[in-house]
Amino acid sequence: MTAQPFLPFALPEIGDDEIAEVVDTLKSGWITTGPKAKRFEQAFAEYLGDPQIECIAVNSATAGLHLALEAIGIGPGDEVITTTHTFTATAEVVRYLGADVKLVDIDPATLNIDVAAIEAAITPRTKVIMPVHYAGLAVDMLGVLDIARRHGLRVVEDAAHALPTTLEKELIGTLGSDASVFSFYANKTMTTGEGGMLVTRNPELAKRARVMRLHGMSRDAFDRFTAKVPSWYYEIVAPGFKYNLTDIAAALGLHQLKRLPAFQQRREQIATRYHEAFADLPVILPPDAPEGDTHAWHLYVLRLADDAGISRDAFIEGMFAAGIGCSVHYVPLHLHPYWRERYGLTPEHFPQSQKAYERMVSLPLYTAMSDADVERVIAAVRGLLG
Repeated sequence: MTAQPFLPFALPEIGDDEIAEVVDTLKSGWITTGPKAKRFEQAFAEYLGDPQIECIAVNSATAGLHLALEAIGIGPGDEVITTTHTFTATAEVVRYLGADVKLVDIDPATLNIDVAAIEAAITPRTKVIMPVHYAGLAVDMLGVLDIARRHGLRVVEDAAHALPTTLEKELIGTLGSDASVFSFYANKTMTTGEGGMLVTRNPELAKRARVMRLHGMSRDAFDRFTAKVPSWYYEIVAPGFKYNLTDIAAALGLHQLKRLPAFQQRREQIATRYHEAFADLPVILPPDAPEGDTHAWHLYVLRLADDAGISRDAFIEGMFAAGIGCSVHYVPLHLHPYWRERYGLTPEHFPQSQKAYERMVSLPLYTAMSDADVERVIAAVRGLLG
């Protein structure tokens, strides 16, 4: 009997339209930031459905978070509150600017930031709250925005997992935050290979982010190099960054965005099948979105119960032995040497995140999976836990 091929944890789904658009870009002579990046920004704004929202395409969500905080004016002496249960990019951008991070614990039911812990962490130095919509489930943004309003704070949403997540039927990215930042990394709910989108209703924030996205130049390179009259002159108005999204990447994004509704539907189908298959096992299932709202299902995170009879690490080894890739999201920031040592953090400071981390595993969940792939994952999980 032939062994089954290894089933990876994540794969993008790239179709003929994406490939044709990339080829068209390569043939066009304009492969860096240009007309397709602009079209992608416009298409994303149309998708969000609010003409007041401005979209700035960037080469990563990390870049978008950095630009948002820089445009707000974050710097040395300031503090930004975020969750310990996130990828380091959420916090590292704060340090880029010389400011400090205040990490707080999570709500064990949702794995999102504990809103009550946010309020307890506020100090006179606090300037920004940065919630993360973990796995594709919306944070209690009404609570976050209420705290921000009462304390005069800004809000930047790390929405890397949250396309097309909704809260009370409103898309993440259209709420009352100062900015939201999406990711189009290879394993996200849609991809440009590498890329992200900063969205905001604040025209001054958008203007600053556009300038800082490309070296602090007073005008876009695309405008300078395609003008029909001499337009070589530009001015550097600030020491900016190199965060622009290429047209090659934007070409992918234009068609991935069109497929997003179908992508989300397929992810939800897989999540629902997992729910059904694992309901009788010694596990904690990931929470669904509230009735009427959308979970993006970027991740399907299973937590082993205390009586599972197997450790998380042994479970992952068993899955890999069955030819199935898994991951862990995340090793919390308080366990990493840099964050632990800089802020004197211990697991006892974050009991909910620590407990979740020790038991969690992310199962394959992506649109390129066949029904047979899904059943294979189910069989392997049940073989280890059933």
